[in-house]
Amino acid sequence: MILPIIGYGNPVLKRKAEKISDKYPNLNNLIKDMWETMYNAKGVGLAAPQVGFSIRLFIVDTSPFSDDETMDDDEIEMINSFKKVMINPIIIQESGKDWDFNEGCLSIPDLRADIRRSEKIIIKYYDEYFNLFEESYEGIIARVIQHEYDHIEGILFTDKLSPLKRKLLKGKLKNISAGKIETDYEMKFIKPLKNR
Repeated sequence: MILPIIGYGNPVLKRKAEKISDKYPNLNNLIKDMWETMYNAKGVGLAAPQVGFSIRLFIVDTSPFSDDETMDDDEIEMINSFKKVMINPIIIQESGKDWDFNEGCLSIPDLRADIRRSEKIIIKYYDEYFNLFEESYEGIIARVIQHEYDHIEGILFTDKLSPLKRKLLKGKLKNISAGKIETDYEMKFIKPLKNR
């Protein structure tokens, strides 16, 4: 089932999400719905708070990046096959050279910005069967994971912008939170609070 994606301005997107156990009700259905929702919206990642569940869960599929002509065959193969469910993840190390990349977000449609992130990460997480993994990633895969990880920490990519850039985007963000935007996928908006 395709779920509506929560739009910018909803408090669930700014809340630090809760850990879950393998007893979490209807977890398999939620994960299935999240995949369907993400693919319908043409995303590469989706965190549970983006569909209204304040839990530490996100999904990632980086295959849409495989048409980047600057990558070699090994990079393309890795990106093409990277599809993961991450539950209760913890980034235990960020390293390498920080680099900028133009990011967007399904909860903040029609807005993109260059965001600086670490080149490499080591992450510990459970998969959908609650098997524990500790893995290292770099490049675009590390970036997508960091973006989704921020979501379960209550951080949006717009929080990483300079105060001046945020000020310049204030009107656009206000319109998004009020639902004054058209998308190819279903969204759920709230009216912005006064003095926000």
